[in-house]
Amino acid sequence: MIWQLDFWLMLVLIGVAVLALRLRDLLAAVVALGAYSFLMALLFSELGAVDVAFTEVVLGAGVVSVLLVFALFSLDRRSSD
Repeated sequence: MIWQLDFWLMLVLIGVAVLALRLRDLLAAVVALGAYSFLMALLFSELGAVDVAFTEVVLGAGVVSVLLVFALFSLDRRSSD
């Protein structure tokens, strides 16, 4: 394990998480959450938990992102303000 890589991955993860919370557009927030999930899978694989990383990529970055995008396009995105 390279602690410098862990450190920078954690900093980028925190940045992407804050970005996902601050975004006003829901589609951009879903993309940011997908990126967060993928970066988390990179961190898991670097720490040696390859099975957890594979599950995170398949479920977190794949299935959940697709379901959230489908839900966004199924809803009316116009607001009254």
